[in-house]
Amino acid sequence: MKLLAFIPIRLTLLLIVGILIGHYFSFNPTHLLFTTLFLFVLLARIFVFEKNTKSILFGAIATLSFILLGIYSYTAAQPINNPSHYSKYTQAKDALWGLKIKEILKPNQFSNRYFATVEGIDDKKFSGNLLITIPRDSTYQTLNVDDELLTYADIQSIPNPLNPHQFKYKKYLENLGVYHRMNITPGTFVKIKNSRATLIGTAAKARNYIIKKLDQENFGADELSVIQALLLGQRSDISEETYTNYQKAGAVHILAVSGLHIGILLLLIQFLLSPLQYFPKGRTITLILSVLLLWTFAFIAGLSASIIRATTMFTFVAYALYLNRPSNTFNILALSILFILLFINPNLLFQVGFQMSYAAVFAILWIFPLLKKLWFPKNKIIRYFWQLLCVSVAAQLGVLPISLYYFHQFPGLFFISNLVIIPALGVILGMGILVIFFTLLNWLPSQLVWFYNEVIVLMNSLIAWVAKQENFIFSAISFDFIQLVLAILVLVMGIELCTKFNYKRIIFFLISILCFQGWTVYQNFESNKKSEILVLHQTRKSIIINRNGNNLSIITNKNNTPDYLISDYKTAERIDNVKFDTLNNSYNFLDKSLLIIDSTGIYRKSTSNRILLTQSPKINLDRLIDSLMPNEIIADGSNYKSYVNRWKATCIKNKIPFHYTGEKGYYNFE
Repeated sequence: MKLLAFIPIRLTLLLIVGILIGHYFSFNPTHLLFTTLFLFVLLARIFVFEKNTKSILFGAIATLSFILLGIYSYTAAQPINNPSHYSKYTQAKDALWGLKIKEILKPNQFSNRYFATVEGIDDKKFSGNLLITIPRDSTYQTLNVDDELLTYADIQSIPNPLNPHQFKYKKYLENLGVYHRMNITPGTFVKIKNSRATLIGTAAKARNYIIKKLDQENFGADELSVIQALLLGQRSDISEETYTNYQKAGAVHILAVSGLHIGILLLLIQFLLSPLQYFPKGRTITLILSVLLLWTFAFIAGLSASIIRATTMFTFVAYALYLNRPSNTFNILALSILFILLFINPNLLFQVGFQMSYAAVFAILWIFPLLKKLWFPKNKIIRYFWQLLCVSVAAQLGVLPISLYYFHQFPGLFFISNLVIIPALGVILGMGILVIFFTLLNWLPSQLVWFYNEVIVLMNSLIAWVAKQENFIFSAISFDFIQLVLAILVLVMGIELCTKFNYKRIIFFLISILCFQGWTVYQNFESNKKSEILVLHQTRKSIIINRNGNNLSIITNKNNTPDYLISDYKTAERIDNVKFDTLNNSYNFLDKSLLIIDSTGIYRKSTSNRILLTQSPKINLDRLIDSLMPNEIIADGSNYKSYVNRWKATCIKNKIPFHYTGEKGYYNFE
């Protein structure tokens, strides 16, 4: 592979290997630090005195050094490994916490949510991040970034998913360095006056001020939410319908300020500043102004992690353009990942946005030149749209395995939305920046507001039309981690074959396809043999699923169709047929009896291996245990919490195993 000829690419891959090792295994940070320093000193000695960088010894030490650097950077970057992390405080219960709001998250129906930095506990300095949830009520005002709070509260563990194949929010937060949550009710905290301002907080205030000014203009609600997402990175106001349309159309990346936006903005800036090239030091001035304008836009857009990441990368690209060396884009990309991003924050490697962003950029830089060579239209307009189609296809090929693994869907008409919207995105961004500029000057012409609003309306309408073509949206695609790895292997071998067509590469490409197909067939075969019976957790409802091969029977209350619980399970387990049945009073599962007692409290007086309590039955559990002698008692999410606590205490007293789905998750009849 020619890519491996670039030294920064090799070093980046070694760093990534080290980060992965650090992620899956635990190491002592101090031992890692001294070992890594020793190897780098040894490497420097060989380089200075022997000057033989092509020797096996130098290559081996360099390889080990950068792998250890990756392990150390990951281990040192985990907040919980910091001696001052709040988890090290042994007297944290009922303590006085000092918190500083770091980021505002999208609120849900019941609460506002934030990431907060721990400033101290009981007047002692500590560090770390928490997920803060505050119930919503009419008298409560939302907090802002940089607000500082004092509160007496207890931290809680972030729960694992209660049902199979649900999104692992706990793991997601751990990759962000957040290990606990804190529930605070309005009136139980004090907001400190004159809190210290940070750059992120100042950027958030600037963005909120711009949003407030735009809100005073005559934009439609949906249009304003899309404008805020496109220009300011604020997606919390986008309606569920609009967001779903963009997702189905394969254009959801447009709603997140990312490398696409920053790249288009850089091209726009370079075009507008091109007359400066004719002046002395004009290229230097162009570079300085380009970088300043890029970071000004990043500041206005809130300086989120994705925006900082994209702006950092295109700062390197701007420098490459200044050096007239744009062909070294792979070097620039690797350097930006290695020294600026992954080295500082190795957890980025495990974030979906980071993976998809760089997969798309690598694919464009690698696959686009190959696709472009397939046809060279003489007409400039046709050639432009052909190249745009090639870019779109290349990007989609790059993110396809990752998209299938995380989202299990693929938009078949992605190229339509990309062919129309991406060429217009430069105009939309440029016009949007002009709108913001005039808004801040209190001199925004109503004609410009109307025209820009209509442009966004047209874009939303096109996206909605594409999203309605349900036959071209491939969803519920089963795709596991092994398939992800094998699909990437197929993609790489296919690209290598297209680069140079020979017998050896044909063999490797065909072997990769056979491995992918073989694993898929094996998984389908295993799925046909699998059987299981689960009691799921659903608030105020009861639900049992009986899986037999590719067939799934859902036993639940009348008129209960919990698609949100079943869809992920159905996709992951490769289920073909689903049917619904009504709950009965008793079942025999796996040669063991299950008695279900509902709100009536009526049950048959016969021994039962397991008892499922649903709908908060008013029963004397001691008497029931004496008469039925069950081996285990299960309570699902349809019961009152007070009843569950009472039953749990009774089971502990009688030494009977008790399983509450709201605490231990779904119950498996094994």
